[in-house]
Amino acid sequence: MSDLIRSFIAVEIEDREVLNKIIRIRDMIASLSGEAIKIVEDENIHLTIRFLGEIDRVVLENIKKILDEVRNFKRFSIHVKNLGAFPNISRPRVIWVGIEEGFEELKRIRRFIDEKTLGLRIYADQHDFQPHITIARVKTSLPPKASQILLNYSSEDFGYSPVTKVVLKKSHLTPRGPIYTDLYTVELS
Repeated sequence: MSDLIRSFIAVEIEDREVLNKIIRIRDMIASLSGEAIKIVEDENIHLTIRFLGEIDRVVLENIKKILDEVRNFKRFSIHVKNLGAFPNISRPRVIWVGIEEGFEELKRIRRFIDEKTLGLRIYADQHDFQPHITIARVKTSLPPKASQILLNYSSEDFGYSPVTKVVLKKSHLTPRGPIYTDLYTVELS
């Protein structure tokens, strides 16, 4: 039995209306996609600030101390807008909802965490941080009608959601999908 904890730091979509709009569009895509996609379950929808990978308890305690410093960041709102895909809409692998405002605040928190975690034994994320909310992963090619939803809703305005807290989450992978558990939460000032 491993003592390593697969974990990440995230913000949640705190506005229920915004979350419901995300779920509605995700469900539209899913209803037209069959087995082609794996959706992110309602309770797992979030915005990852930093994936940490498999960490031990000592690193976990250090991450909690770093998050205690994140409390000094002020609360802000994110404007949840646009529907897209990585690497692109014509060859989607990850379907996401974008962030239009609050982008810089999220990047500042990410930079702070990156600087503070230098030297800790965590996953070295080589990608540029692009704040987004993953709503589905594409397993095979997307059916044309589902692809059309991506195009039709590419400029969708989901609304504003406050960011009042940052959460350290555990990710337990199961055959049915991940189960996320909150390990530590800090309220922003």
